[in-house]
Order: sequence, then C-alpha cells, then structure tokens
Amino acid sequence: MPEKAHWLHGRVAVVTGASRGIGRATAEAMAEAGAHVVLAARDRAALEDVCGRIRLAHGEATPVPTDIRRAEEVERLFATTEGIGLPTALVCAAGVLSRVPFEGTTREIWEETLAVNLTGAFLCCRAAFALMRRAGEGRIVNIASLSGIYATEKFSGLAAYTVSKHGLVGLTEAIAVEGRPYGIRAVCLSPGAVDTDMLRRANPDLRAGLTPGELGELIVALLDKPWGAVSGANIAIFSNA
Repeated sequence: MPEKAHWLHGRVAVVTGASRGIGRATAEAMAEAGAHVVLAARDRAALEDVCGRIRLAHGEATPVPTDIRRAEEVERLFATTEGIGLPTALVCAAGVLSRVPFEGTTREIWEETLAVNLTGAFLCCRAAFALMRRAGEGRIVNIASLSGIYATEKFSGLAAYTVSKHGLVGLTEAIAVEGRPYGIRAVCLSPGAVDTDMLRRANPDLRAGLTPGELGELIVALLDKPWGAVSGANIAIFSNA
C-alpha cells in the first residue's frame, strides 16, 4: 500500500525561531513532511543556511528574517506568507532564556524575556489566526516548557522565563476557545531539558533528555492526528532518557 501523505503535505507552515534548536529541527521535519515552510528568526545567515539544507533535500522553504518582538516585522512575515499561500500551521519556537538570580533580574532582562517568549508569540498567533480563519482551518503549536507547568519542580534563576512560559500556556488556551468556531486549534508542548545551545549556555550541568530532532518529529506526528479533543491542551514531555 502507498504511504499515506502527511497532513502537512501541500500546506504552508510558519516556524519561528527557525534558525537553530527546536525551531530549526521542526522546520526541517515539516518540510520533509511536504509543507512549504516559511522560516522566521533574527539571524539572516542562519536562516539562509536552514533554507539551503531544506532545498537540498528537495523541500520547499522561504526565509523571512524577523524580529518577532516588533509588530511591523510580524506583519511583514505574514504578508510574505500570504503571498505564498494561506498558512494552516504555525509553530512558535522562538525563545530566550537568561539565568539570573531573582534579585539580579533587571527590568531589561524581564522585558526582553517576555517580549520574545510571550508577546512575540502573541503577535504571531494573532496574525496567523486571521489568515487561518480565511483558510477555514489552522493548527498552532506553541513551545512552552515544564517551567510553565503548575506544581512541577522549578530551577532557580529563571523567574522571567518561568512567567513567560506560564503566560504562553494561557495564551494557547485562549486561542483554542476563540478558534473553535473557525476550525482553528492550538496546543502547547512543554518539554523538559532539550539539547540546545540555549540550554547549554543557561545550565551547562543539566543533562538534556530530549533532542530538537525528537521534538520536530513529534510535532509532525501530532499534526497528523485529529485535534478536536486535544485543542487547548498543554502536553508535558518529561524526558526520553
């Protein structure tokens, strides 16, 4: 029997944080599944590299350098995307993490962390929502963290990061409610330690139990399933070790 096509096949998808880590691995996995992936991140050279790798593997990708903290750049990102086709998938994987004791958490660190991890995701989800509503369907995956799950053990020095991820969970729940009449679904994935440069810089001693590639494959597999009952869920992913 011929292999069934992925849900992503022939669709337009947007991935933020696509220049490295979870975003990069997810973009590559989604392109392999047949999506035209619009790659968003601040690092133009790194985006071009990811785009080249995808095209070399006969996938489709368009790099759009974007600072998701800036509403006008997010608007440009989705205007470019609309020119390719109405997006029906969005993965918000962009994130920053600064490990600083609570008393040493400056207003600048606080605002930068929330601007990228929460406000940036909001801006992207809002822009995608409007286009998905026109498309008649859409699926949004927000990458949160075990740090954003109630009653899980927290690490010191991550106050701003923890708050941003709690907010992202709430944002996802709100999108799921408002998107239901339009066929727009949203979920959070909240992994534990993932082997990324960001994690190694923040906590070199923490052993990662997941790889970015595993998260990317999981997202593609999740998108292949019906989302009626799962929309609004925050899915905790503890470890693969």
